[in-house]
This record gives sequence, C-alpha cells and structure tokens, in this order.
Amino acid sequence: MSSDTTGVTDSAAFWENHYVGVDAQWGTRPNAVLAEVLTALAPAPGGGGRALDLGCGHGGDALWLASLGWDVTAVDVSSTALGRVAAGAAAAGLADRVHPSRHDLARTFPDGTFGLVTASYFHTPLEIPREEVLRRAAEAVAPGGLLVLVEHASLAPWSWRDGHEDVRFPAPDDVLASLRLGDGWQIERCHAPRRTATGPGGETATVTDNVIAVRRADTRD
Repeated sequence: MSSDTTGVTDSAAFWENHYVGVDAQWGTRPNAVLAEVLTALAPAPGGGGRALDLGCGHGGDALWLASLGWDVTAVDVSSTALGRVAAGAAAAGLADRVHPSRHDLARTFPDGTFGLVTASYFHTPLEIPREEVLRRAAEAVAPGGLLVLVEHASLAPWSWRDGHEDVRFPAPDDVLASLRLGDGWQIERCHAPRRTATGPGGETATVTDNVIAVRRADTRD
C-alpha cells in the first residue's frame, strides 16, 4: 500500500472516523449505476487496462473492476478503508490487480494516465477544491479513455448528510461544465436517473443520481 506524506488532514480525520465506525462489509459491492454504465461503455479490458478509482471507500468498485481485468489504483484518504480494500483484494485473489493508494485529493493526486477514471459519490462535508480535483481526474484520462462520475443528486435517509435540508446538488450539465473539458471529448452520458437504493440497515429509498460519462478522443489514431 502506498501512502502520501502529508500527515493527518481534516479530511483524513473525518473519513478515518467515518470508516472506523462503519461495518467493514458495507460498500464492498460495486455501485449499481457505475456497473450499468461501464457494462455499456467500457467492456472488460482483456489485456489489462489501467483504472483509477477515486474515493474508493471499502473497494466495491475497485474489486469489481479488477475482477474484469482492470489494473486498479484504489485511492482514499482513510487508512482504515484502504486496509479493508487490501484485505478484500487478497481474499478475492485480486491483490496483484488492486493497488490501494492513500491520497488527500485536495493536496496530492496519483501520477500517470488511465484508460478508466471513476469517482462514485465523491462528496464531503468539508471544504475542498472539489471541481479542481475532478478536473485533475479528467486530465488523468488517457487518449481513448473514459471518465465516469456518479454523484448524489438527492439525499438518502441514511446519508451522513441527512438533516442538512439546505444541501443543494448541481444538475448534471453543471457538473459537466465545471470540468472545462474543451475539444476532444465525447459525451456518453449526462443525465439524472432515479433508482431504488438500499441502506446499510436494509432500508430502501428512491434517490436521484447525476451520471456523467465522457470519453477522451484517441489522438493516437
């Protein structure tokens, strides 16, 4: 497991406290919305493309991507979450394709480019340069690669933000515009579908997600 050297930040303290108190099995399945999008737009890489999962939590998305053949860099600021990702990868026989990497993304970002960059529910109650981080995510997409953002557009009753009635989420077009992509990108998805979600206690609720998927032109052709 690699680690940044920035020490304990507000984000690290908040998310470490969060994951210490969360069942280790919560979030170990892939995000259903992400799975649907990638099944349609980014079939298994076969030869083993590189993927970057930002804010990986307990690694449900990262482990699923690795099972499809992706070589996944799984990024989170919580050491507890990353330890659970590593354990899950080892148990699934995927340790050679899942690489937990600790970053406070407001301060450091993984090096290199990736055929797939994903960020599922990259939200925080703390003040961070979120739009800047997502622009860096777009910059990390290799030619021909895909960026997929799945974001909250409403609050579930079990959300850590529940009770904050003043929370307002941007429309998917606003999220897309904030990336400042310029030319050379194809919009694959930009909408806000509704779905039935299941919470950590088995409760269900109807929620709305923003889904943005954009593909960088392959300038190598």
